[in-house]
Amino acid sequence: MERPINISNQSKEDLLRLLDAYQKATLEAILCSITDTDGNIIYVNKIFSDVSQYSMDELLGQNHNIVNAGYHTPEFFREMWETISTGNPWRGEVKNRAKDGSFYWLDSVIVPIKNGSGEIIQYFSLRTLINEKKKAEEDQEAHIKALENMLFMISNKVRHPIANILSIASVFEEYANSPEEILKMISFIKEEAMTLDNFMRELTGFIYDLNKKSRLPKRDR
Repeated sequence: MERPINISNQSKEDLLRLLDAYQKATLEAILCSITDTDGNIIYVNKIFSDVSQYSMDELLGQNHNIVNAGYHTPEFFREMWETISTGNPWRGEVKNRAKDGSFYWLDSVIVPIKNGSGEIIQYFSLRTLINEKKKAEEDQEAHIKALENMLFMISNKVRHPIANILSIASVFEEYANSPEEILKMISFIKEEAMTLDNFMRELTGFIYDLNKKSRLPKRDR
């Protein structure tokens, strides 16, 4: 296992170079923003602007409601503000809306910035895109929902005709000496059997389509 790098003994120049490299890496890969204590944006980096599709001028002076997707509950954001306003970092997954109306997901970390007296003066946010992760979760939820629908269909469309057939079978014993009644019951049984056959064809197609979708590469879905 590699040991972590100890920077405590490095020179000021080395630390500045390290900080500069970290800043460049962050600007290239992570959405960054800084707000004042009221939540108004005072800084955003280019990738934040690119992903949100708002220019920096459009973002500065606004709060993050400008990209609010309307997906999360007020309690979600209330808990976030309660956490950071007491000086603690907050982390969560946030769904945002870009300027063109499209949605994107972010893994977000918000850290309070304090002055020398320990007072919060700003909030610093780092966010990474997690669209692929959320898409995979949504696909899994859709797959589970489809299976639940299939079980519902089986329970309601199969068991009912079967119950009818069993009932008719028991009636057969009572009316065995009446040809007219027997013909009626045979006709009913045929109808119920056709209902089951049609449903099984429907169910087979449903399962086939479900399996086909689950095996498709992500780019083809």
